[in-house]
Amino acid sequence: MFLGTFSPSLASTGQVALPTKLRSALGSDRAIITTGFDKCVFGFSLDEWQKLGAIELIKPVSTSEGREVRRRMYSEAVEVDLDDQGRFVIPTNLRKYAGITDKIAVIGAGDHFEIWDKDAWDKLSHSSSS
Repeated sequence: MFLGTFSPSLASTGQVALPTKLRSALGSDRAIITTGFDKCVFGFSLDEWQKLGAIELIKPVSTSEGREVRRRMYSEAVEVDLDDQGRFVIPTNLRKYAGITDKIAVIGAGDHFEIWDKDAWDKLSHSSSS
C-alpha cells in the first residue's frame, strides 16, 4: 500500500527518485504513470494497473463512456523503468499537465501514488484540513 507524503528533488531533466517506502509498495522496478485527477500525475504498480484496466474495460467500446474511459486511461499512460536508486523521468507532457516545475510532492494514495507540484499540493492539503 502506498502511504505517506514526501518531497524528493526533481532534476531539470524531470528525473525523480521514488521514495524508498513507495518503491517497496511498488514491488518491482517498473511503474505506469499517467494523468491524474486534480492536475497531478498518478503512478501505479503494473499489477494494480492491470486490475484497474480489467474493471474499466468491461465498459463496451461501442458506448461513448467506454471510449472515453479508454482514451483517458491509455492515451497519456507511460511505462517507466526505475534504476537502482529508484529514479525515473516524468515525461514533459505529464509535468506540463500537472504544472510541475521544480518542487514536487509525492504522496501515497493507497492503491497508487501521486506526484504534485509542491505548491499545488500544499494548497490542496491545507484547504482540506481546514
